[in-house]
Amino acid sequence: MTDEQQRLETSAPASSDSPRSVAERILWVAYKYGLLIVLGAMILYFADTEEAFGTWRNTLVVLQSVAIVAIVAIGVTVSLVVDGFDLSIGSNVGFVVMLTALAMVRFELPGPVAVLLALAAGALIGLFNGFLIVKARVPDLLATLGTLFVLEGLALIMTSGQSVAAGMTVGGKITEGRFTNDFLWLGRGKVLGVPVPVIIMIALAIGMVVFLNRTRWGRILYAIGGNREAARLAGIRVNRYRVLAYVISGVFASIGGILLSARLGRGDVGAGAPLLLEAVAAALIGFAVLGANRPNAFGSAIGALFVGVMLNGLTMKNAPYYTQDFVKGTLLVAALVLSFSVVFRKER
Repeated sequence: MTDEQQRLETSAPASSDSPRSVAERILWVAYKYGLLIVLGAMILYFADTEEAFGTWRNTLVVLQSVAIVAIVAIGVTVSLVVDGFDLSIGSNVGFVVMLTALAMVRFELPGPVAVLLALAAGALIGLFNGFLIVKARVPDLLATLGTLFVLEGLALIMTSGQSVAAGMTVGGKITEGRFTNDFLWLGRGKVLGVPVPVIIMIALAIGMVVFLNRTRWGRILYAIGGNREAARLAGIRVNRYRVLAYVISGVFASIGGILLSARLGRGDVGAGAPLLLEAVAAALIGFAVLGANRPNAFGSAIGALFVGVMLNGLTMKNAPYYTQDFVKGTLLVAALVLSFSVVFRKER
């Protein structure tokens, strides 16, 4: 083969990106842009039928409502990248909520110290998951499921099953500590009118997109998820990177817990429980964004936004609250079909 032939072959687009017939073009557009088209159509419909939906204020409300979910989803996406799955993220969030509340209310520690404790706890939880999976060789789902129950139990033990709030009684004495203003600012503050959690979400999403797609470490993580044995034979320290993925997932979950604690201003038992399914749904929906067909940080953020826009619009239209789980489940199934069905992917 000549150099010119090699150049032409390497520069030619893949068959999946060059559909030939009209039917193939329609399927390709649905596969590549279907989710974004539906998101755009949904926004236009709600904005046209509900005057309050299209306002800047409601836009910020939607973004703030999905910020924590998106951050946790981006974290779990990293574990998906290495062909794993972190089921402990929801209990990690709940544990951090209780930890930060106890640190400030019961032990009267300043807000920055509570934040550092929370981040350290998230990293340690990730290390613990990595140890179970890499050293003890427990399957990912079982290891993180065990961690889920451990963290839920620890959160209950630390507080004797009670919520933590300023003025609570411990051992017959009223606590004097309270949530500090600088800590509450993380969940309730604004910068130029934009909620702080939204700014943090955007910054973390951009950072993780760059990390996974533009750095050597991100490409290695994808290589491990694609073929672990081939990555090992190529000289990659697979186990170290798998542990790194779970540490990142744990830290992102702890950031979600910090923001949730700062928003609530109290430590509620089980506060992070709903975030497991919501974050996993957002991460899996992200597979269908731009036809990625793989875990990706941008898709996870868009998946969280998709669900947030839909729920906000349905709420404005007075849809019964008990239909929300059904709608989210239907959306998730549709996104997975769009991502994995050979009808849309047209694998050759």
